[in-house]
Amino acid sequence: MTPGALAQLHAAAMTLPRPWTSDEFAALLAAPGVFLTGDVHAIALGRVAADEAELLTLATDPARRRQGRARATLAAFEAEARRRGAVRSLLEVAETNTPAIALYQTAGYVQTSRRPGYYRTGNGPAVAALL
Repeated sequence: MTPGALAQLHAAAMTLPRPWTSDEFAALLAAPGVFLTGDVHAIALGRVAADEAELLTLATDPARRRQGRARATLAAFEAEARRRGAVRSLLEVAETNTPAIALYQTAGYVQTSRRPGYYRTGNGPAVAALL
């Protein structure tokens, strides 16, 4: 997928954190250790450094949700991370994103930390990130 297509999917899927631009996707994809899994309906962008993988973003087309696409894309991210030498993964998620939290818990992720006020919401209160 092109950075523009990634940005379009991200904009359709994300409100918090804010959607990323095509320039941001292009810069990330050019960075060492960064990889992309998924398809035009769901993507996971991650990075591996040493033996650790970080899920940078997971986005699913809202019209394609509740079809197992996020779960499959997360599994593909984890498989690629292992292939690249990662033995553990980390991510952050807005504490208000209960569908994503449920997905990550089902996949075996556990909360290790909390960053209060991490995500800015415009006029609303800041939202904590769960790690």
